[in-house]
Amino acid sequence: MKRHGNVIHVKQEKLQEYKDLHAAIWPNVVVMLKKCNIANYSIYYRDGYLFSYFEYMGNDFAGDMARMSEDSHTQEWWKLTDPCQYKVGSASKDEWWASMEEVFHLD
Repeated sequence: MKRHGNVIHVKQEKLQEYKDLHAAIWPNVVVMLKKCNIANYSIYYRDGYLFSYFEYMGNDFAGDMARMSEDSHTQEWWKLTDPCQYKVGSASKDEWWASMEEVFHLD
């Protein structure tokens, strides 16, 4: 298992829409997350930022993320959620959500 933390900005005028979407997340999106070995997934909000945490349980992260990005339900979901967000300045050109470095963990 590998823990992942990510960050992105949320547009203030879209924050409630983003929350509403996730309050009624599509079942097919949840199924794909699980098929791609994502577990214990949470998204937090604070001061214009969304922070996500998840645990990856597989052995081919790049392959699973490619599989997820090819899924038609996930693509439709992202068409709704992506306009609510914008990249943080430190994100690489290939990142939408910017990866965070884990500094501390306690089990």
